[in-house]
Amino acid sequence: MRIVLCFPVTEKHIQQIQAAAPDAEVVNAGQERIDELLPTADIFIGHAKVPVDWDRVLKANRLQWIQSSAAGLDHCLVPGVIDSDIPVSSASGLFAPQVAEQTFSLLFGLLRSLPLFFRAEAKRDFTRLPTDDLRGKTVGIVGLGGNGRMISRVLAPWDVRIVATDFYPVDKPDEVDELLPADQLDALLAVSDIVILTLPLNAGTQGLFDKERISKMRPGSYLINVARGSVVVESALVDALASGHLAGAGLDVTEVEPLAESSLLWDDPKVIITPHVGAQSYRRVDDTVDLACVNLKRFQEGKPPYNRVDKRLGFPHPSVVWRGETE
Repeated sequence: MRIVLCFPVTEKHIQQIQAAAPDAEVVNAGQERIDELLPTADIFIGHAKVPVDWDRVLKANRLQWIQSSAAGLDHCLVPGVIDSDIPVSSASGLFAPQVAEQTFSLLFGLLRSLPLFFRAEAKRDFTRLPTDDLRGKTVGIVGLGGNGRMISRVLAPWDVRIVATDFYPVDKPDEVDELLPADQLDALLAVSDIVILTLPLNAGTQGLFDKERISKMRPGSYLINVARGSVVVESALVDALASGHLAGAGLDVTEVEPLAESSLLWDDPKVIITPHVGAQSYRRVDDTVDLACVNLKRFQEGKPPYNRVDKRLGFPHPSVVWRGETE
């Protein structure tokens, strides 16, 4: 059995994976060799950020399981993989604490007018400017998966009302006041002062927040996107900010990455942009390898992996999400 890796592991991590599958050959392909070596893999662990010839991989008829090192799966959920019998598991929820921290950084930056103050600081201008409050607001979370649930837990002490939607509206956390099915998104938008996007990217969510959808948000509300950039149509967002319909936007992701230098979002004082760093953590690779090793053991025992996704939806059912179990 050959396990091909493609994420920034060190020798320590490779040894940990080898110990979890002592009879396997572990090969660290990296981004440089993943296209070459993936057709030789029985198991793929990682995230290819370079083009991969998936037709060649599928034609080799060797790959038995994909363990993504990311929550987003557009790097591997190509039509051929979706239609195949190859199980795919994600890192869904694994970096939820970091994504929650990033969400709060963007949110508080907007509410407390930090873009304006940073601009004033650069000019040595010590002038009081208006700010906004979190307390007392209604927060809508679109996609109550691992990230959404962690964000709701961190939000709860701030005296806010939390409304959420999810494709699987089950197991409502105590801190969430109302959990709605995904098709009731517009009802969430109608009552939310702040809308936080934590939903996956798939055929149903691509461009979901277009001009029509954003127009259904409350006037003067805020949009925070820590999901996938293509969920929001950039031109529609720019127009909503320019018209004043939205009070601000916090974006860790953008429709096209990197964001074009010509984008009007860069200079908008109502926008905070970070370069897709929400899941970054000094423990990121360690935690990913821990999950991979747990799932390797399950694979060898003939058990389904944690975080196995519905390949047509691109995310797992809440009942199979890894909660840090050790086996």
